[in-house]
Amino acid sequence: MMIVFMVLIMTKRMSVLTALVLTPIAFALIAGFHFTEISDMIVKGVQQVAPTAVMIMFAILYFGIMIDAGLFDPMVAKILKIVKGDPLKIVVGTAVLTMLVALDGDGTTTYMITTTAMLPLFTLLGIRPIILAGIAGVGMGIMNTIPWGGATPRAASALGVDPSLLFGPMIPVIGAGVLSMIIVAYFLGKAERKRLGVIELDQPIHANEMAAALQDDIKRPKLWWFNLALTLLLVLLLVSGKVSLTVLFVLAFCVAIIVNYPNLDQQRERIAAHSTNVLAIASMIFAAGVFTGILTGTKMVDEMAISIVSAIPEQLGGFIPVIVALTSGIFTFFMPNDAYFYGVLPILSETAAAYGVDKIEIARASIIGQPIHMLSPLVPSTHLLVGLVGVSLDQHQKFGMKWAVLAVVAMTVMAVLIGAISIW
Repeated sequence: MMIVFMVLIMTKRMSVLTALVLTPIAFALIAGFHFTEISDMIVKGVQQVAPTAVMIMFAILYFGIMIDAGLFDPMVAKILKIVKGDPLKIVVGTAVLTMLVALDGDGTTTYMITTTAMLPLFTLLGIRPIILAGIAGVGMGIMNTIPWGGATPRAASALGVDPSLLFGPMIPVIGAGVLSMIIVAYFLGKAERKRLGVIELDQPIHANEMAAALQDDIKRPKLWWFNLALTLLLVLLLVSGKVSLTVLFVLAFCVAIIVNYPNLDQQRERIAAHSTNVLAIASMIFAAGVFTGILTGTKMVDEMAISIVSAIPEQLGGFIPVIVALTSGIFTFFMPNDAYFYGVLPILSETAAAYGVDKIEIARASIIGQPIHMLSPLVPSTHLLVGLVGVSLDQHQKFGMKWAVLAVVAMTVMAVLIGAISIW
């Protein structure tokens, strides 16, 4: 099923949306499940992703309103002044900005802020937007291993280990991933500088062509401080983790659109302007819910895990931590983090225990593959990223996969060198 799914989207025989829905249904029917059973699986899968879909819908609307109102125009002007039209500085700056913003642990916020700040510069100078998508996606994957990110809490809770014991030795490992991404950004930026040269920029404020094209009455310069305060408050609450992300974005959007555009006709215009992007991404997330619902409900996930674990030769038992580190990205590319960490990881941990490997090492190894995971079509924020940047999912995967693999290898090597995971 996985192979057919990937072939369909890579060869463009189907869109990602239709492949996510039709492929698992077809294989579930082939496997002998009744359509009523499959329907229940689909409903459960869609219910699981619904909060995420709502959150991302309102996140897009919120940041869309902020872009329309001109909140990020001064930021773009400042960045333009620093980089001075140098593609190398812009690409490296993108990597640094991504991993700084990703400290909040949320891919949606990271992608929204990074693309909002950097895409105008990429567009203005003619830098390939696929580079922005690749760097942001892999960079977010590296930072997804922080304690409040998506992977570490799951690994800790699934194996019943102390998150602080899990994370401490991982700091140099994450550092290795960050360094590898900055080096990749340097060479990509150097290639773009060679292709484009350093460009003199004459219009520092309206670097964003889309923003420049908007009518002046859409801008809200007098509300800039209010919009900045609202956005900073939103980010602080996001990082605190005390309030649901969905609730935060719904409330923030409502406040933002009422304050910036009190006229109902203007509100309808602004919502309509962003509705295409919202619909495309929301539908993709719900389709991913169909895929994961069937994947989990049919127990395909469980059987894949058992089959792969049983395929590990006994003489490689001492290498299980490294094997887990290198394969975790593959697992989490084809299944959601929840399915991997709560379904597959305990099986891997029990197998490793038979060879005397501590489960804390398996927990650390399991989160190293996150750079590959963040390229998966099953990650909702990935669809947000490619939608914002304007590239297709298969283009993003083809470009970013080699850099994601490089980051995973660099992190694995560092983990072995410092003893975060060991070879017995």
